[in-house]
Amino acid sequence: MSDEIESRSRRLERELDRLRTSPSLRLGAHITEAMRRPWRAPFLPFTLPFMMLKIGLEMLGKLPAPSTPALPRLESTSNHTVVMFPTNGVGFGHFTRMLALAKRMRREDSELEIVFFTTMPTLHILKEAGFPAHHISGPNHFSGLDSTRWNGLLEEELNLCFDVHKPKMFIFDGAFPYRGMLRAIADCANMQKVWMRRGMFRKGSTIPVDSIGHFDLIVHPGDSMPLTTSEVEHAVEVVTCPPIVMLDEDEMLSRVAARHRLSLPLDARVVYLQLGAGEINDINSEVRMTVEALTSHDDVHIVVGESMIGERLDISMDRVHIIRDYPNSMYFRAFDASVQAGGYNSFHETRNYGLPTLFYPNMETGMDDQLARCRVAESEGWGSIIVERDQDSVVNGCNSLLTFEANSTTDSHREKGASELAKNLLRRIGYSH
Repeated sequence: MSDEIESRSRRLERELDRLRTSPSLRLGAHITEAMRRPWRAPFLPFTLPFMMLKIGLEMLGKLPAPSTPALPRLESTSNHTVVMFPTNGVGFGHFTRMLALAKRMRREDSELEIVFFTTMPTLHILKEAGFPAHHISGPNHFSGLDSTRWNGLLEEELNLCFDVHKPKMFIFDGAFPYRGMLRAIADCANMQKVWMRRGMFRKGSTIPVDSIGHFDLIVHPGDSMPLTTSEVEHAVEVVTCPPIVMLDEDEMLSRVAARHRLSLPLDARVVYLQLGAGEINDINSEVRMTVEALTSHDDVHIVVGESMIGERLDISMDRVHIIRDYPNSMYFRAFDASVQAGGYNSFHETRNYGLPTLFYPNMETGMDDQLARCRVAESEGWGSIIVERDQDSVVNGCNSLLTFEANSTTDSHREKGASELAKNLLRRIGYSH
C-alpha cells in the first residue's frame, strides 16, 4: 500500500472515530436504542439528561473523553527530529520558551531538525531563526467553526506533520491541551511526548482530567519564587529547570549600537516601559501617568514596548519612542531603568540583566502571584514596587527610579534553564556529547 493511500485511509478512520464519539451520534444512538428496546423508553427522562450531563462534563474536561482504539501505524524509523508546539496566549510566553529551547538544542546538536507547529502568527521570527513551521490559526479566527470542528482540523494538521517529519519527540508548551492535539499524539507510540507547563497542576484547574496521562514527561520551568507542590496526583515523570530566558549575554546589543538602532541620544537617560495594558491617550491610565512623570525630567527618553501580536499604539509625544521588535531584551543595554508589570517572562529577562526596575504588579492574575515575584527583585536590591497606583504614587515611584542605584553586591542572574533543559531532552532521544 502506498504512503498516500495509507495516509488517506488513516484520515478516514480518524474521521469515523470522531463521528462515533461525537455528542450528537451518542445521544442519537441512546434514543435509537430505546426505540429498539421499548422497555428502556420510560427511563429516557432520566437517562437522557444523565448522558447529556456526562457529555457536557467531558467537553469541559471534567471527565475523560471517550476513547477509541489507537490506529496502528506502519513500522518506520523516526527521524532525528523534534516537533515543538507553542500555543498562542495573550503574549509571547509559550513561544519564547519554545524558541529559547530550540536554539539551545540546535546549538548542542547541529544535526537535529526542529520543526514548529503553532497557532502563533509571528512566523517571520521563526524564519529569521532558521526554523521551519506549520501554522494553524486559532479557533477564534475562523467564522462559523466551533471548537469541535476546529479540534478535528488541528488533529488532521498535526497528524500530517507527524507523518511527514516522523519526530522522535513532541514538545507542547501551553496551559490547556487541545483535544485534537491529544488525539493526534495518542497513537504515536514511538514518539516521546513532553508538556512544558509553567506552574503546577492544581485541583480545580480547567485542564481535561485525562490530559496529563497522554505525556511521558512534564517540565516545569522554575520561577524566582519556589514552586509549590503539585496538588494533582499523576504518574508522569516531572522535571524542573531554572527560569528560561531567550538571550544569552553575547546576543545583546552594546549600549551604543542599541541606542543608535533606536535613535536615542547617547547622553540621555532612557527608561523602558512595558505594562501591557492601558491606553497612553487616556489621561487616567497608568501608562499615561507614568509617561508624564518620567518626561517631566528634561533629559529622560522613554521607549515603549509594543506587542507584535497586539494593536499598534497611537503615540505622538516628545521623547517617547515605540519599539515593535522581538525580543526586546536585545536592547536592554540601551536602558538605564524600566517600568514593567510583574509577568513571568519580562521579570526574568529583566532580572537576567539586572536592570533597575519599578514594578506595577497585576493583582488580578489568579494563580500567578506577581506581587510575590516582584518582591524578589526588591529583596535582591534591583527593583521597587507600587501596588496601589495613583498619580502621586506613580510620580514618587518614577522620581525614585531615576535616582535608584541597584545594590552593587547583587550580580545579574544568568539563567541557564534553556541550556540545562536542552541537554536533558537531547539525552532522552539518544544524543550524547
